[in-house]
Amino acid sequence: MSKNRRGGRDLRSHRVIEGVVGFHRLAEGSVLYRCEGTVILVTASVDENVPKFLEGSGRGWVTAEYQIHPRANPQRRESRDGRNKPLSGRSKEIERLIGRSLRAAIHPERFGERTIVIDCDVLEADGGTRTASITGGWIALALAFDRLRAKGALRGPPLRDQVAAISVGYVDGEFALDLCYAEDSVARVDLNAVGTARGHIVELQGTAEGEALPRPDMDKMIDLAMVGIASMCEIQRGMLEKAGVSLAPLLSAK
Repeated sequence: MSKNRRGGRDLRSHRVIEGVVGFHRLAEGSVLYRCEGTVILVTASVDENVPKFLEGSGRGWVTAEYQIHPRANPQRRESRDGRNKPLSGRSKEIERLIGRSLRAAIHPERFGERTIVIDCDVLEADGGTRTASITGGWIALALAFDRLRAKGALRGPPLRDQVAAISVGYVDGEFALDLCYAEDSVARVDLNAVGTARGHIVELQGTAEGEALPRPDMDKMIDLAMVGIASMCEIQRGMLEKAGVSLAPLLSAK
């Protein structure tokens, strides 16, 4: 694999990230999140109820839905998931991953019996849609919490930590951060990592395609992923600061 990849970035660099915070004027939180060729509209909607298993608990819930636009790829998909056919197994799995990841970021007892639904609509796909959905989803979640804070609806800082995600691949004998589709499709190993700004791991999803990977190499991939996640967290903070949102009243010390 060339030391310099598409766009001239090196193996340890992620793609250029851009975002339009507050893109959706009706949602409590939103960001149009662009990771070069991957573009996702993420919204956070606050519902004044919770699933039945949480009723009367005083605790809130965060869940996610994930959908790929029919023209997110070079060729239009036959139909939208859930319209003429059931939601795909892949979409369901990604929804659960996004929900689990963002629930690791919250204090559910601090925002009452409310559900925050994170909708991730992939407009253009060039690899890393699940990791971009998590990183952008946390931004939208923070915006929704800021809206609740302004209304006096919080019982304390609702966020435990920042949560972000990124991919790492083992491609042509080298480790590479943040794979685009062309790299992902030929990677010997593709690892999706979810972690926090404090350097803690939320979830790892990785598979060797063919030959197994030695443990020391997997450790190196995780180390590289955590470097990328730290950078994603900086980008999250920058986007919120640019939008005039302070994390201080939202983020707890523990």
